[in-house]
Amino acid sequence: MSEDTARVRGSPTTGGRLVYAIGDTHGCLPALLDLLARIEADAVGVGAGERPLLVFLGDYMDRGPDSRGVIEAILELEAGGRFEVVCLKGNHEDAMIRFLADPAYAPAWIENWGEATLRSYGVDPWGGEATQARFLEVFPASHRAFLSRLQLTFSVGDYLFVHAGVRPGTPIEVQSERDLLWIRWEFLESRDDFGKVVVHGHTPSERPDARPNRIGVDTGVYFSGVLTAVRLQGESQAFLQGRG
Repeated sequence: MSEDTARVRGSPTTGGRLVYAIGDTHGCLPALLDLLARIEADAVGVGAGERPLLVFLGDYMDRGPDSRGVIEAILELEAGGRFEVVCLKGNHEDAMIRFLADPAYAPAWIENWGEATLRSYGVDPWGGEATQARFLEVFPASHRAFLSRLQLTFSVGDYLFVHAGVRPGTPIEVQSERDLLWIRWEFLESRDDFGKVVVHGHTPSERPDARPNRIGVDTGVYFSGVLTAVRLQGESQAFLQGRG
């Protein structure tokens, strides 16, 4: 499936709204900036009435080297006003929030994911009990506010945007936060009609995974170097990719 040319046709619709949904960024700022430039170019000529919608599917941090830069870039994008920007919560943001609240969680987070994130803020990840306190000193208030306002879901037309997926057989309005952030195979292998087409990240695949009931756009940028967005408008679906 090649960059900027893949097309899938189906009955789901955005109702005419132009929407871009970006997969897990994981601290990979160059790929994000490349993808945003491609989205900017793609959106040229869109009418001045309703701004294009940009949905980030979560996991802005960890693994890659510049979590801080990714959050700054998103905040700048919001301030710019060119797009309506919606940011969803991922499981890595969930882990960061736990780290901020509970020093006892620090070793588990750092050993599994958080080392690169701490380094991006200039904090020694192996500073023992002082690590969380040091991070709290340097973590910008604007970044803390960003974490506090992340959404679990967002819906446009026939599409539902979430980080990980939904539990089959459970109505969308009563899905648990844990499933929305963490679910994998029960969701990925299901052929159920979820009521809306679920657009998600969380589980990396070599290429975008477009199926009748879901669209996965996490292409594992932290190991592949490829960051993917799905472009939705009316009944059309296409993919844009940034590299870095």
